[in-house]
Amino acid sequence: MPAFDAVLFDVDGTLLHSRPGILHTFAYAFRRMGLDPAGIDCTRYLGPPLRWSFAQHFSGEAEIERAVELYRTRYAAVGMHKCAPFPGVVPMLEQLRAAGVFLATATCKPVDVLRPILAEQGLAGYFDLIGGASLDKSVDTKADVIRRDLADARLGGKRILMVGDRQDDLLGAAACGLPAAGVLYGYGPRAELEACGPQFLAADCAELTRFILGGGQNAIS
Repeated sequence: MPAFDAVLFDVDGTLLHSRPGILHTFAYAFRRMGLDPAGIDCTRYLGPPLRWSFAQHFSGEAEIERAVELYRTRYAAVGMHKCAPFPGVVPMLEQLRAAGVFLATATCKPVDVLRPILAEQGLAGYFDLIGGASLDKSVDTKADVIRRDLADARLGGKRILMVGDRQDDLLGAAACGLPAAGVLYGYGPRAELEACGPQFLAADCAELTRFILGGGQNAIS
């Protein structure tokens, strides 16, 4: 019997190696906004909400929204195509579905942006619920996204695990009262994840699958 009835997956750095497209798009947006991306560590923004990321460089709401729009337009045209599933993701999703685990995404990407990406990568059909942020600011943080997922009646009474690669994922889970597992193959360093008190740290998808299905230890690996 699986250790969890449902799993909420972050996407960037957890399911998809999307770093190339994201970094390309941030560089484009910063250049269009008059900043030299060579002096900006854009890897900081692999995971956090887009508006928060641009707010580190622009103070006015109009500027931030302009940067967000530039990013989204370029990402839809170019960035979203520069990604691929991490090794082991497809077998993991297949095994979890076969075991009857409810699968959902919980990402700060807007749902309308996420759907075509999952479809292009052949992953959309594995998910019972495609959860993400809103295009406006109403659902923007990881905790907001998780709460919206949890409002789905199909998750009522289920033992739910959040899986991600950054502190936003683990802290968002904690804010919603959920246990979390971190993946070490993603974009967050081990120290960042350990500081958030994960229930488990997985070196790869096979290890994560065993943990979810009850074959792993109920502790940090």
